[in-house]
Amino acid sequence: MGLFRAKQTPMLGLDISSTSVKLLELSRDGDRLRVESYGVEPLADNAVVEKNITEVDAVSAAVRRVVERSRTKCKTAAVAVAGSAVITKTIELPANLNEEEMETQISLEADQYIPYPLEEVAIDFEVQGPTEADPNRAEVLLAACRRENVEVREEVLASAGLSAKVVDVEAYAMERAFGLLQRQIDSEAQVVAMVDIGATMTTLSVLVDGATVYTREQLFGSKQLTEEIQRRYGLSEQEAGLGKKQGGLPDEYASEVLRPFVEVAVQQVVRSLQFFYSSSQYNDVDGIVLAGGGASTQGLAEAIQEQLHTPVLVANPFADMSVSARVNASALVNDAPALMIACGLALRSFD
Repeated sequence: MGLFRAKQTPMLGLDISSTSVKLLELSRDGDRLRVESYGVEPLADNAVVEKNITEVDAVSAAVRRVVERSRTKCKTAAVAVAGSAVITKTIELPANLNEEEMETQISLEADQYIPYPLEEVAIDFEVQGPTEADPNRAEVLLAACRRENVEVREEVLASAGLSAKVVDVEAYAMERAFGLLQRQIDSEAQVVAMVDIGATMTTLSVLVDGATVYTREQLFGSKQLTEEIQRRYGLSEQEAGLGKKQGGLPDEYASEVLRPFVEVAVQQVVRSLQFFYSSSQYNDVDGIVLAGGGASTQGLAEAIQEQLHTPVLVANPFADMSVSARVNASALVNDAPALMIACGLALRSFD
């Protein structure tokens, strides 16, 4: 299974997170992209724990449901593994090798770069181009992931009647979708921080000129707000989630529950950026993009912008796309920040 290699047939982008399965199908007419189908299906508690699929049957059932509800006819999909599950390394090889020769060379040298037994890992590579120092040498991005992480995703899709054509890395899917946002970002912004706030995990990716140079995951997510609403007002998880999105919670919610959560979220973003600055040549970013389900939290974008004096954009990769009649356009806009990874995966159809 290739971690990078793509096929030319249309593919579903299928993002399996800790709380839901998100599906997206894109088509292209000339330069214009179009959303053909999309869906979000909640997952049972603990079916996926910190990006690891622990209950194959429950996740397969959710994939089946989201495929049925989206009414897609597509039977192939691209999925992703978490960046923390993947080792990436840039190596140099002679530029005149063909793909088969590179593969042979990498398999001979792989044990120098990968700390797991080679029979336990799936390896793929992508040629980045000639090295700066010597045009006869090529920079090659090597990616390795434990085979079980790839195989469990293949198993989930197969049980749901789908075929996994591509297994990607979440950070690269996010980077691909980021390309759709560049028109919405200040044209002079070269260093952009993408903060993906999921239910239980927040991932910071820093992109320089559109390429990812840094990623870091931390345990923090929007589920903490949902749980506090449940505890405070005696609501079920579903009721708390709806109240958070649609309103209707008691008057003191904004000051007593929402504001403290936003303050903690801002601290998490500040801390993540400080880790990045301390381990890189950079000491500032030109812009921040908020993605993930937590990106839409009321007041969060404004609070981060105020704290860091940096422009903040809530991600919507569909701003320049047309939408099929069978897609609920307003629901798509609401879910847009959470669909960045699914979008980056669906874009693999056009590689």
